Amino acid sequence: MKVFTYSEARQNLSKLLNIAQKEEVEIRRRDGATFSLISKRKKGKSPFDVSGIKTKATTKDILSAVRESRLG
Repeated sequence: MKVFTYSEARQNLSKLLNIAQKEEVEIRRRDGATFSLISKRKKGKSPFDVSGIKTKATTKDILSAVRESRLG
């Protein structure tokens, strides 16, 4: 774990963020308070990001099915 003072962190924020992508970074203030900086992991795909399927249904067939379902 890398440790930076508040002043160092402020002056080297870009470098600090790059380091935080790989490991935890600790920032210490003069008053003794400490803070940890860690990178959040990227979440997986969106639940709406689904692969398509092959079908013989046409746009006309799909719209017809939607209309039927709405009529109840």
